[in-house]
Amino acid sequence: MSTPEPSTPTSSRRKRINWLHVSTVISAVILIAAEVFGGTFAAGWAFAILFGLGHYAHWVLQAIFFAFGMVVMAAFLRSARRIEPFTTQD
Repeated sequence: MSTPEPSTPTSSRRKRINWLHVSTVISAVILIAAEVFGGTFAAGWAFAILFGLGHYAHWVLQAIFFAFGMVVMAAFLRSARRIEPFTTQD
């Protein structure tokens, strides 16, 4: 009596890049990044003037807001990749 062959595991299946999802996510990231980083630089400038801070505080605030913008964009990219996966299995 022969033993049956084990079924092939799903991990051996090839993954393909889904270019439609990749281009959609990249387009959204470019659009949202322009808004986020434009807002961060404007906020640093506006808060420095509003509170009468010096010229160097203007740069420091922009750096702080820029770091916050990077966190926002990283969270957006993680969420977008979860909704629009970049790879599909054959």
